[in-house]
Amino acid sequence: MVFIAPTMIALLIAVGTLRDSGALAWLAEQIKPIAQALHFPPELVPMGLLRPVSGSGATALLTGIYKDSGADSFLSKCASVLAGSSETTFYAITLYYSAAGIKKIRHTLFSALLADFTALVMSVVTVSLLMS
Repeated sequence: MVFIAPTMIALLIAVGTLRDSGALAWLAEQIKPIAQALHFPPELVPMGLLRPVSGSGATALLTGIYKDSGADSFLSKCASVLAGSSETTFYAITLYYSAAGIKKIRHTLFSALLADFTALVMSVVTVSLLMS
């Protein structure tokens, strides 16, 4: 545990800074027009961006989606599927690679973020297919 502590502290500080600076909100606003053009629910973009970084932040967004659109809406179902099928990528890589003493993540980060993006897209596709 002593070897993991510095890495975990750095990750938590980085997540807090990223969230509190408004960088994620700014990035979500930049992506929303593209999402709308692709007929993708733009309300899922912030959750898709935050989920790989912070599980608790994504859960807070999920709760907000439930309150705003109702727990049984299309958007809420997509957000629920996304929450269940994606991972807090940066936390998992930091924790497990630090515990194992691995310093080079090689292709892990790219592959994990690609899997999170796939979960984002497939959550909408799956709910669309099941609700039609």
